[in-house]
Amino acid sequence: MNAPARFFGEIQPLRYEGPESRNLYAYRWYDKDRMVLGKRMEDHLRFAIAYWHSFTWPGGDPFGGETFLRPWMHGGDEMALARAKADVAFDLFRILDVPFFCFHDRDIAPEGKSLKESNANVRAIADVFTKKMETEKVRLLWGTANLFSNRRFMAGAATNPDPDVFAYAAGQVKHVLELTHELGGQNYVLWGGREGYETLLNTDLKRELDQMGRFLNLVVEHKHRIGFKGTILIEPKPQEPTKHQYDFDVGTVYGLLCRAGLQDEVKVNIEANHATLAGHSFEHEIAMAAALGIFGSIDMNKGDAQSGWDTDQFPTNIEDTALAIYEIIKAGGFTTGGMNFDAKIRRQSLDPEDLLLAHSGAMDLCARALLVAAKMVEDGARQRAVDERYAGWNGPEARAMLSDESSLADIAARVEAEGLDPQPRSGRQERLENLVASYF
Repeated sequence: MNAPARFFGEIQPLRYEGPESRNLYAYRWYDKDRMVLGKRMEDHLRFAIAYWHSFTWPGGDPFGGETFLRPWMHGGDEMALARAKADVAFDLFRILDVPFFCFHDRDIAPEGKSLKESNANVRAIADVFTKKMETEKVRLLWGTANLFSNRRFMAGAATNPDPDVFAYAAGQVKHVLELTHELGGQNYVLWGGREGYETLLNTDLKRELDQMGRFLNLVVEHKHRIGFKGTILIEPKPQEPTKHQYDFDVGTVYGLLCRAGLQDEVKVNIEANHATLAGHSFEHEIAMAAALGIFGSIDMNKGDAQSGWDTDQFPTNIEDTALAIYEIIKAGGFTTGGMNFDAKIRRQSLDPEDLLLAHSGAMDLCARALLVAAKMVEDGARQRAVDERYAGWNGPEARAMLSDESSLADIAARVEAEGLDPQPRSGRQERLENLVASYF
């Protein structure tokens, strides 16, 4: 069985037509060459398409099975289907004119009867990618190994109580890291989908944290051994599928990195839906990562306000997206990272065009949000309000308190000598919320 050469029919690559356009197959806001704050829009946003949700997810949910019936998901030879899937993927990359894509090893090729056979399958499809990338614009933003789907990983990968599972995961990561390097990937992601525990009744927390730290160090050591210049990223993930995830949020991951001595080696890939599941806003997690010096990349999506589950929907909220992009700009923008659409269309969205339009609409939303965020930066009112709030810390006595020049006793003595009686000042939250609303 071969997938149609043109799954998306005769749709031509999308072009920018401006905000007044009503052409579904055109960009209204995403003008990739438009200069924003001194940089091309494409270089600000660095869009990527996620191989897993876009080409591998069959449309199932906990109460029902496959709905999409994609032609590359059914037939005889699994490797032939994987090659057909790659054809469709690169066709979508071309139509949307995106600069990047991302993949797990199990997205692109079937798992074999052994690690050796599985790796050979992945290698064969990576060779297909290499050939296609010779004539296509798209490049690899990041690769990763799927260390969560197979039943062997039901108790985790790096944190598994069985050392053979740890070893198997190490072999899988080694192979995908090397392939990511060969494909010119700009990052490698470690997503600990099951690095957590269900109950303390059968868990040795310290042992599992030690194992996780060692695994991370092994990956970083191998990165340097093979000369990979990209960034190693960890993706924070709260709650699901295990009750207690070791990589719950940005702050938790930073603690893990410090414990493993890797805070200067590893950064984070932050997902919007994971941020909200952790009880945070997306912009909070981005700002926290920037403050800790570990901001790397993002997975752009959203959750459902009425559902406490990882629904992975395409972004549609302009304000939330603009506030997140503002924090990215404040952090200096992406370096090796980018904006990966870790999002899936709804299981009732059966048509090929649904997949294409979900991406193009999200790209337009992010482009429009970038323009709003740029207005906030250029106007400077938000930053001035923050600077004013902390202006007192610019004085010599305040600076001395944060240095080795003052002891606790020195500070207390100054309070008594000067008769300090500080009074609270308004945080002006509503005023600032009104300010932000004025940019839309």
